[in-house]
Amino acid sequence: MEKDKISVTSDNIFPIIKRFLYSDQEVFLRELVSNATDAILKLKTIAKLGKIEERIDDLKIKVKIENKTIHIIDNGIGMTKKEVEKYINQIAFSGAEEFIQKYQEKNSASSIIGHFGLGFYSSFMIASKVVIYTQSYKKDSPSIFWSCEGTPTFRMKEIEKRDRGTEIVLFLNEESREFLEYDRILKLLQKYCKFMPIIIYLSSTEKEEEISINNTTPAWKKNPTLLRDKDYLDFYHELYPNQLENALFWIHLNIDHPFRLTGILYFPKIESKIDFQRDRIHLYQNQVYITDNLEGVVPDFLSLLKGVIDSPDIPLNVSRSHLQSDTSVKNISKYITRKVSDKLDSMFRTDRGNFQKKWEYIKIIVEYGMISTKNFLKSQKFFIFSTINGMFFTLEEFKEKIKNFQKNKDGKIIFLYTSDKERQYSYIKNAEDRSYEVLVLNSPLTVHLIQKLEMDYPDISFVRIDSDPIDKLIHKEEKYSSELSEKEKEDLKNLINTHLMKEYKFSVKLENLSKKDSPFLIIIPEFLRRMREMREMNTLERKIVENDQNKFYQLIVNTNHLLIKKILKEPKEENKRILIQEAFNLTLLSKNLLHGKNLTLFISKKLEDLAK
Repeated sequence: MEKDKISVTSDNIFPIIKRFLYSDQEVFLRELVSNATDAILKLKTIAKLGKIEERIDDLKIKVKIENKTIHIIDNGIGMTKKEVEKYINQIAFSGAEEFIQKYQEKNSASSIIGHFGLGFYSSFMIASKVVIYTQSYKKDSPSIFWSCEGTPTFRMKEIEKRDRGTEIVLFLNEESREFLEYDRILKLLQKYCKFMPIIIYLSSTEKEEEISINNTTPAWKKNPTLLRDKDYLDFYHELYPNQLENALFWIHLNIDHPFRLTGILYFPKIESKIDFQRDRIHLYQNQVYITDNLEGVVPDFLSLLKGVIDSPDIPLNVSRSHLQSDTSVKNISKYITRKVSDKLDSMFRTDRGNFQKKWEYIKIIVEYGMISTKNFLKSQKFFIFSTINGMFFTLEEFKEKIKNFQKNKDGKIIFLYTSDKERQYSYIKNAEDRSYEVLVLNSPLTVHLIQKLEMDYPDISFVRIDSDPIDKLIHKEEKYSSELSEKEKEDLKNLINTHLMKEYKFSVKLENLSKKDSPFLIIIPEFLRRMREMREMNTLERKIVENDQNKFYQLIVNTNHLLIKKILKEPKEENKRILIQEAFNLTLLSKNLLHGKNLTLFISKKLEDLAK
């Protein structure tokens, strides 16, 4: 049996880096500025050990655009000839990783950014030639020149002494000339380097002034006890300049064990329209922007929040463009869920009035969490219902309030609710006349939420206010008997099917209701409506539902209404048809179901009647 090492041909490594390692060309700037930042942070660490005699006060990074080149300049630790040979000539050897191991007992070493030793080579995605000028902080070391044109061949020599630090010069290829535009580089620096810990300056031959890019001490890196509400809100708008409204409240995250993580999560005002893609939470590693796709790190239900999470312990792929799932990611997700739950629970217990004022804007986050996340344990303690009168109750409080008079014959407590107070006004009025309490449940997640709660609480049932005649919503004993004979009922059903249902194809049900109730009601029974709403949430099925929605509707005919008796007693068939059609059109109109030609004919007829 042969045993040996697999060899990698160096001639093939550059095409791999250019085409496959980094998914987006623009990250070259993040990688090179991160390396420059590391060079200065290393210098600071060594200075703390007393190994540098000179002053190192004015530490900074410069990004310059001139003569079809981009220059990244730092006055950090620099490199000796041996270090260039080790960290530049050997691909995937990380100087940052080695430095952290050497000085790991020093707190400042933990903020070094690089790990994989590949960031420098991202420059060859956009450059046909890369040149390095570097001078080590070690005064007896010569300055070094290094040059490569994107092949395994390079040039290196000693040059005239330079100031401490490193300058990288990128000679851009024809396809990447867009990166010579000042605004393009400015935008990239603001995206990736906005909060890097070393001050960064940008200059260009096009612009006279040199500008600073970044905030080196963002709010999430500060002690929460030193921050005022204004500081948090100012930082929120620094993160999201296009956000016009303030965040409602926030959570400052800070943990060192079993993983390191800092950050701030903001609760924005969430209106009825949900946008998961806009202004999402940003992931940073040691103040370097990585991504706003935090799948796995932040639970789905918290993806509506905004803010920053910064953790060196979240595993990334080699190009630092994608997260890798492991145990630490799951633990971080659980930690974030717990912190959000604790914050909401504390707000509810300590200042319920203020919590209730914010509820309309945050309830969908809590609903989503209750539906989707087992770890969101405390949510049912602070989840609150609002009634049509603006009163707020927890589930247990509401159960206690209605248990004696909103209980059906099977012993279940019925939670009546409306999804639209205006459109369902007449149904609400009927409920109020019977002293029933009605909740407002109007979020896109209502159907899933109530099914979850019915599973958790078998003694309750949710019924929408327009899903049945009022006396059937909380079904007790039969209150009314029919005043029609069986033959009259059969004749009535035949009349309705003949004159109405050829076009609308609703199912028809005769009910013994109060004489005060309407002659016709159009409803969607609770079970069918829930089924329809779940299908509508599936984009593929929405069209099917829209095209076939009539099958969900049910026409309830009140056999005890005076109009029904009048129809049956009318001797002329045409008059019966007119009476049925008029009453039916009014019912359709009340449900916003009278459209097109039928609506036009109905209005014309009413106008003619008024003119007589």
